[in-house]
Amino acid sequence: MDTGSPPNGGARRATDMDERPPEPSPDAMTALVRLRLDIGYDGSDFAGWARQPNQRTVQGVIEEALGRVLRLDPPPVLTVAGRTDAGVHARGQVAHVVVPVAAYYPVTGTLPRRLAGVLPADIRIWRIGQAPEGFDARFSALSRRYAYRVCDNPIGVDPMRRHEVLWHPRPLDLDRMNAAAALLLGENDFAAYCRRREGATTIRRLLRCDWAREAGNIAVATIEADAFCHSMVRALVGALISVGDSRRPIEWPAEVLAGGRRDSAVQVLPPYGLSLEEVTYPDAAHLADRAQETRRIRVLGGSAPEERHAS
Repeated sequence: MDTGSPPNGGARRATDMDERPPEPSPDAMTALVRLRLDIGYDGSDFAGWARQPNQRTVQGVIEEALGRVLRLDPPPVLTVAGRTDAGVHARGQVAHVVVPVAAYYPVTGTLPRRLAGVLPADIRIWRIGQAPEGFDARFSALSRRYAYRVCDNPIGVDPMRRHEVLWHPRPLDLDRMNAAAALLLGENDFAAYCRRREGATTIRRLLRCDWAREAGNIAVATIEADAFCHSMVRALVGALISVGDSRRPIEWPAEVLAGGRRDSAVQVLPPYGLSLEEVTYPDAAHLADRAQETRRIRVLGGSAPEERHAS
């Protein structure tokens, strides 16, 4: 697999002499290859992940760069693990793209560096290379892990972090927030915390939801699920903050969940405090099985053979 240098991954020497695999046969050159991309971006100046007309989006910028480096017109189309909203960041986003072998082979070993030369500074492709058989960035994923950062220092947020940390002027009790979060775990219908989409299920399995402290009076929510509905993370964090500053009792977020409908008292927090930290996948032998399972829409207690939209 081609590799770049992730933020804490140490230095890597990249030259034009990087090893290439043996040159494919003429017949193989006409085939297609699926590539996996590991991506980080600062979402501040993007209108979200998904391509939109006349908007600067993460998908649009990366696809344009791939088309330029691989000399493909039109550029290839990315499939992503999690479509992030406008202003949301990512450290561990994953996508895949299918391109002709003839376009990929000449830049094997140098593609990450070539992309770094044409991408803007608010997007990095940390790794890119041939995906294993059966890999689908969206449907093969086991879970997505997000972090939401909140500063409760009454003076405010470090100005250097103002684009990634929300300021909350009241002190937060993390013990109360963790007690409330524990009541939300498991497979539930999260309709009360989601913006509904026609034909999409709101049943999700919440695997982790807890709070911890970082330096600088920053409270970090770590929320992991098999998939998320639109605005789900920011609504959950908003409900838990209401518990943390004692405006609501510990049981309230779970009561909202059980109600099954949006509650106007739940604040959907701004996007800039949110970051997609990691997407996890099964081992290579189970990628295709996982993709098939994910495509089935779930109902509580079972599943029906309909497409599942796991955005």
